[in-house]
Amino acid sequence: MRRRRRPSVLALLPALALLAACQSGSGKASGPTRVTVAHVPSTLFAPLYLAQAKGYFKEQGLDVDLRKVQAGQDAVPLAGTGKVDAVVAGFSAGLFNAMDQGLKVKIVASMGASTGARPSPTALEVARRVLDSGEVKDAADLKGRKVAVAGGAGAAGGYQLAATLRGAGLTLKDVTVVNVAIPDMRSALADGGVDAALAPAPFTTAMEEAGVARPLAVPPRGTSATGVVFGTAFAGKPAADKFLTALRKGAADLQGAGATSEETLGVLAEATGQKVEVLRKTPSYQWDPRLAPDAEQLAAQKRAYRDAGSLR
Repeated sequence: MRRRRRPSVLALLPALALLAACQSGSGKASGPTRVTVAHVPSTLFAPLYLAQAKGYFKEQGLDVDLRKVQAGQDAVPLAGTGKVDAVVAGFSAGLFNAMDQGLKVKIVASMGASTGARPSPTALEVARRVLDSGEVKDAADLKGRKVAVAGGAGAAGGYQLAATLRGAGLTLKDVTVVNVAIPDMRSALADGGVDAALAPAPFTTAMEEAGVARPLAVPPRGTSATGVVFGTAFAGKPAADKFLTALRKGAADLQGAGATSEETLGVLAEATGQKVEVLRKTPSYQWDPRLAPDAEQLAAQKRAYRDAGSLR
């Protein structure tokens, strides 16, 4: 009786290779790596939305889940505890305080910065009533007056206001900072609740077109208070590098005329819920092609928050 010959190991190698390619360690079919990202919809974060809309994340083998939040500073602890992988938002005093207390997060990238030119995407808008009455002629006249900032003096807008007031010889302590949500700033200016507001685009454009306010000053060129925060557990994974690679590709598309192209405006309108017609009239931010964290701006933020008494 003839014995059946066993297949050689070499003959089995192609089948084993195919099996390894089709299975993960858990035995399930492999696929894109899922990355959860908390964000506050804003044109400041255009690289994120372009990378998603143009498929740059997919090119890197990532399935990015964008989750809208009301306040980025409230979402940062979620990254520290692993409930989300990343947060794209403003850098607040709360972030620096939490990092000092051991929150496991890492600042890995910058986002939109002010151009310093007029018209500016972020501006210190002053109510028409105080301008028309002659009570306020320049930013220095805001001393002692109420200025609206989303999140208050310790938020990213607080730093932008501090940078804007510095040109007039004022600090955050020279004004009364009132915490007002960005969508509510227009009505607060109109009904006298505040005399001025530090507002981002495209809300600045809407205020001006409604005749409620006029821009009196703008943040200096390069002023940046936003960026990307990773949870430290995510920061050590290959997917984190891939995520940043896709973001930088989105930033590259925003250089020059790319920031105001019809394709970009369409993506931003979809991501932020704003009308293309409004965005078309709105000045653009600027983005470092490498989205590198700006150490100088981060240090300036800490000084401003410390001076305002918000930083421990």
